[in-house]
Amino acid sequence: MKKVSSEKILDFCTYGFAILLMLLIIYPLWFVVIASFSDPADVANGNVWLFPNEWRLEGYAKLFEQPLFWRGYLNTILYTVVGTIIALVVNIPAGYVLSRKDLLGRRWLSVLFIIPMFVSGGLIPTYLTVKNVGLLDTFWVMVLPFAVSSYNIIVARTFFNNSIPNGLWEAAQIDGCGTIRYFLTMVLPLSKAILAVIGLWTAVGIWNSWFNALIYLTNEDLQPLQLILRRLLISNQMLQSQASGELASELRATADMMKYAAIVISTAPIMLLYPFLQKYFNQGVMIGAIKE
Repeated sequence: MKKVSSEKILDFCTYGFAILLMLLIIYPLWFVVIASFSDPADVANGNVWLFPNEWRLEGYAKLFEQPLFWRGYLNTILYTVVGTIIALVVNIPAGYVLSRKDLLGRRWLSVLFIIPMFVSGGLIPTYLTVKNVGLLDTFWVMVLPFAVSSYNIIVARTFFNNSIPNGLWEAAQIDGCGTIRYFLTMVLPLSKAILAVIGLWTAVGIWNSWFNALIYLTNEDLQPLQLILRRLLISNQMLQSQASGELASELRATADMMKYAAIVISTAPIMLLYPFLQKYFNQGVMIGAIKE
């Protein structure tokens, strides 16, 4: 009986801690959502806790009225979709090749992929390289130069080493299956977990990226959502500094509402996508990280 009671106490403490931790993570996200629909004065005075005292849509309306907002949203979607596909096409085969034990110079090639994880060429050489190959201020500058990820390749290699049995390749050879056909018809269908993991990592990185656009894009029609939102918020702050009195208060309130609305709009697609990939995400991370 004592053992049963102690187990119940332990379970109660474990579940209580897990619920508390979940609330600590969820509430800040929920607060941003309700703040985007609330009066900025109520938010500043601490009068908003679980639900808005008064539902307001001015922040979203002001944001949607911006002429570059929808263009930036479309650009971000295109960059994310195309960039994720290119990253998968490049990194997954590279990881599989490095996992093949019959690859000549396999260890040395792995070292060559690991070195860029610790040492990079720097911003100026990268900028000059992008400029010399003609990618500057084009759509492809957001998806091609940074498609190769040494970290993703190493994770994919570890996954293939631990999850794809060597006997499968031997059986495929007996049936007359070549390397490319084996990879496309047998390895990829068994690799949904790592495809989901690397795809999600890449998509989140591209969706949140704004620094590359700031450096390599000057054409407003090509700029992504994150950079457009950054410019809008900076513009509002400049207007506030130039105004005074009641006008300054009104501009500050509008900027606060737009800020919360921008956070919700920019993070909602990724947050809605994650639950559908969570199963593969957890499985892929664990399989790719247990052993080499």
